[in-house]
Amino acid sequence: MKPGVDYIGISVGALIVNEKGEIFLTKRGERATNERGTWEIPGGKVQFGETLQDAARREMKEEYGVDLILTYQFPAQDHLIPAEQQHWVPTSFIARITQGQTPTILEPDKCSAIGWFRLDALPDPLSIITKLDIEMYRKFLSGADLFSIKAN
Repeated sequence: MKPGVDYIGISVGALIVNEKGEIFLTKRGERATNERGTWEIPGGKVQFGETLQDAARREMKEEYGVDLILTYQFPAQDHLIPAEQQHWVPTSFIARITQGQTPTILEPDKCSAIGWFRLDALPDPLSIITKLDIEMYRKFLSGADLFSIKAN
């Protein structure tokens, strides 16, 4: 059985911000779980018995060789991918990379490119959840109370 396909998958993301205010995005590779070819806030599946925070840190260490400092957790969201018949419930963290570390692609089959981008110059196309996370991040920057946002 596969998470996200046979049952709802739980995942995490890391919206990593550098000292210039740019965010770190990765391009999903040929062996990514879904939305191949789109740019995303990196992350991955939560393993049984693992905290959300530990999952975010583990994924970034495994995939990009960096340690994270998590500073804020967004509320969970619905990540529905009708075209691929997948259903995920992710939460993302605002984070920064430990000083002196530089991300490197360690799993080239899952990630084909990485980069730092200004919010007004994001690459295209963005994954579904990354669009939602960017919207949440903009609200966060504006001072909105993210935990009181009303559902549609």
